[in-house]
Amino acid sequence: MKEQINFFSSVVSKLYQHALALVFAVNEINENPNILPNITIGFHMYDSYYDARMTYHTTLDLLFKSHRFVPNYTCDNQRSLIAVIGSLGSEISLCMSDVLGLYKIPQLTYSSFAPEENGKAQFPYLYHTVPSESHQYRGIIQLLQHFRWTWVGLFVVDDDSGEHFLQVMEPLLSQNGICSAFTERILKEAFWRTDTEMDNMGENMYLRLTDSKARTCIVYGEMMTILLLILITNFLYKEISLGNVWIMTAQIEFAFASIQMDANLQAFQGAISFTIHSNHLLKFKEFLQMVKPSRTQGYGFLKDFWEQAFDCTFLNLQEKEVHRICTGEEKLESLPGPLFEIGMTGHSYSIYNAVYAVAHAFHAMYSSRSNHRVIVEGKILQFQDFRPWQLHSYFQGIWFNNSVGETVSFNHNREMEDGFDIMNMVTFPNNSFLKVKIGSIQHKALTGEFIINDDLIVWHRKFTQIPPVSSCSNSCQPGYQKKKKEGEKFCCYDCVLCPEGKISNQNDMDDCFMCPEDQYPSKDRDVCILKVIHFLSYEEPLGTSLASAAVSFSLITVLALGIFIKHKNTPIVKANNHVITYTLLISLLLCFLCSFLFLGQPRKLTCFFRQSTFGIIFSVAVSCVLAKTITVVLAFMATKPGYSMRKWLGKRLTNSIAFSSSFVEVVICTVWLATTPPFPDFDMHSLIGEIIAECNEGSVIMFYIVLGYMGILSIISFTVAFLARKLPDSFNEAKFITFSMLMFCSVWLSFVPTYLSTKGKYMVAVEIFSILASSTGLLGCIFSPKCYIILLRPELNIREQLVRRNK
Repeated sequence: MKEQINFFSSVVSKLYQHALALVFAVNEINENPNILPNITIGFHMYDSYYDARMTYHTTLDLLFKSHRFVPNYTCDNQRSLIAVIGSLGSEISLCMSDVLGLYKIPQLTYSSFAPEENGKAQFPYLYHTVPSESHQYRGIIQLLQHFRWTWVGLFVVDDDSGEHFLQVMEPLLSQNGICSAFTERILKEAFWRTDTEMDNMGENMYLRLTDSKARTCIVYGEMMTILLLILITNFLYKEISLGNVWIMTAQIEFAFASIQMDANLQAFQGAISFTIHSNHLLKFKEFLQMVKPSRTQGYGFLKDFWEQAFDCTFLNLQEKEVHRICTGEEKLESLPGPLFEIGMTGHSYSIYNAVYAVAHAFHAMYSSRSNHRVIVEGKILQFQDFRPWQLHSYFQGIWFNNSVGETVSFNHNREMEDGFDIMNMVTFPNNSFLKVKIGSIQHKALTGEFIINDDLIVWHRKFTQIPPVSSCSNSCQPGYQKKKKEGEKFCCYDCVLCPEGKISNQNDMDDCFMCPEDQYPSKDRDVCILKVIHFLSYEEPLGTSLASAAVSFSLITVLALGIFIKHKNTPIVKANNHVITYTLLISLLLCFLCSFLFLGQPRKLTCFFRQSTFGIIFSVAVSCVLAKTITVVLAFMATKPGYSMRKWLGKRLTNSIAFSSSFVEVVICTVWLATTPPFPDFDMHSLIGEIIAECNEGSVIMFYIVLGYMGILSIISFTVAFLARKLPDSFNEAKFITFSMLMFCSVWLSFVPTYLSTKGKYMVAVEIFSILASSTGLLGCIFSPKCYIILLRPELNIREQLVRRNK
């Protein structure tokens, strides 16, 4: 014959599925030969009536056989108690723990606790078959963020747990960009208030719900909290639906089970509730179908539950008038959802796991020795010698799979690591309802493991926008940023356009931001557009025109060089130094061709050579002009009698002037390239929408030294030519050199301010134009008169014309 152990669960009769889950688990264990094969598990049930005084009374009652309570005293009257399961409310569980902790009796609770309430030192014998409330807090935040609900109302029970909820939740809301529109505390004792006080409370709640933009309301409390909320909505609005989204915490999951048949639940259509995770137990439904008062003995409160659920009365000879007689054959599955749920709910599933946890812990302790013996402190103990405190070490290491294959164990905080299910409440006209699972929060929710299926949600029929909007201000569209309203919470704001140069690409951004360097804001300031690379290319009209001009003038220069080479024996050609003339023409040809170094996207090689090449070639050209000018002046002066410098005239002087003047520029450019050479670079900021591909000069000072030296040579050449302009026309070319150098200096004097005032490809175009214009001026003014005489006036190309003097 099996021996019997008793452990107890404190339940509320209105939530009778909790009691039936306990009975179902006990029956399964007793029928399982693998768990405690020679021991029968029994139970007793007590109702706390949600009252602290009654809780202490019943807790002491289950500890002792007599009705005389002697706290902190163990006597022979003490029951052979192994463990206690209860209750739905954290406050009631803590009251039980005050007494049970004195005797080190394991207490398994299926109510959620705030982390601060679940102190390991303060309640060392309390075990939780539900996850910590902190996971639920984070889940609420993730739900609000998922639907972008930033303006919410809070309804909380007016007790310590409700106050703690506010202390934790309000900072969490603020940290995640969410504001509480209002906070309404619901008194537990409100049911015992006068009609006037109820009217005032209902009117206050009505104003909260209708005047606020908060379409989302979070309800935290227990059964009495939601019952009062339902009572007020029914009392005030009757058939009127408020059109709110109600988010309910796991503690009030079963509150609807006690609603009377005439209660109107339409205001709660589409409510979203967090529930303790549960799993479908097929045998549990079969068990419920077998529950009948006539067939069941020892199920506490079954008669009271049956009469309340089916609105009937069992036949009693003492009662003369009976509204309706209970047959005892009524079916539980016929009851609507507000009165009883056939599917195993989260708290019932937690009780089911709690019973199995106790059984497995005791099995682990008991199976260490056969024949009902266990060695404790070196002494062989019989079954009746077991004490509840001996189970604690086995609870810490318990680990098993329940009947549906889910792992059950306690973590270091004595909590079962499970998650929450997210349910959607669908109401029907007959006030029945259906709970549909729409998501879940795993026990790793703090790391963001949040799952929800929007398509499964049935919203309140009054909503015109799905999902509904719950915010203090209208959403700021991309291109705008939020601006806080003075004197109001940060969730209330105006929308202002992003500042110039910044964008916002999401709704409700606090601040606009700058685009990356290679992008620029769109016109609406809502997106960054990739910048195009800006440089003077051959394909565009400006580049094509400059390239064509460079080629054309290069061909003209080659033609002039060919004419001079062909007529090198004529007097007008011989009168000029062949070397200087050819060098000048070749340098002018190279000047035209060096324009191509400035066209196209800057590369490392082109950047390295183009400015130095330009400077050296132009210095050679100007040096040749200077040499020609000085030669003309000296040659005219040498014709005077007794002139002592005649011996210096000749090609050596001319070549020396040209070479020495050019060599200085070569030295300057060599130093520049050796120390801070130019390199390709990108200017991201000068032009909107474009990236300027340019050559960074490396050293701006060296660049202007190159230009400055070339300018000095030009000014000297122009000055000498200007002073010699009145020499006889038939003898010298000083006038032509004067005109050419005047044009040359004018071009480069206007180049500097123009170059500094432009950006990008237009800066390059200015430099190319200056190169072409100044080179053309030298070519045209110096060589076009000579080519004219050679080709069109050959009669003037004779020695007599060159040596003739004006009288």
